[in-house]
Amino acid sequence: MPNTLIFICTGNTCRSPMAEALAKSILRNNTNIKISSAGVSTRDGYLASENAIAALLDEEIDLISHSSRQISSEMLKSAKLVLTMTQGHLHAVKILYPQANAYTLGEYADTTVDISDPFGGNLETYRKCMTQIKQLLLSSVEKLQAEFQ
Repeated sequence: MPNTLIFICTGNTCRSPMAEALAKSILRNNTNIKISSAGVSTRDGYLASENAIAALLDEEIDLISHSSRQISSEMLKSAKLVLTMTQGHLHAVKILYPQANAYTLGEYADTTVDISDPFGGNLETYRKCMTQIKQLLLSSVEKLQAEFQ
């Protein structure tokens, strides 16, 4: 099975691209993992939101070249692990591909928290969202490393 980790949100312009970029930064030393993201309700080719780009600059991560992708069953079939931002996204993943090894990012990090959509919010809203995603990823590093050995 390919070693692909996919993050899923709604439009693939805010939360999942931030999660993808943060995970690539945090797990940069693990060359076994291919990390990407997609949205359950988007079209291919949208740029990341301006505030998502700005929030990640705080982490010295460049999100300017991000381009949104619509999730597909083929994408899910090729993934080793799918992490969604909310229970609703998880439900959408399971409808498309019931066999997906999928969880919310919160569940994967052993919490019940969903990641609120910052879309339309100010930069501080995006920074809070980014910090939440980063904390969940950091608490899941060992689990992710073991999953993708």
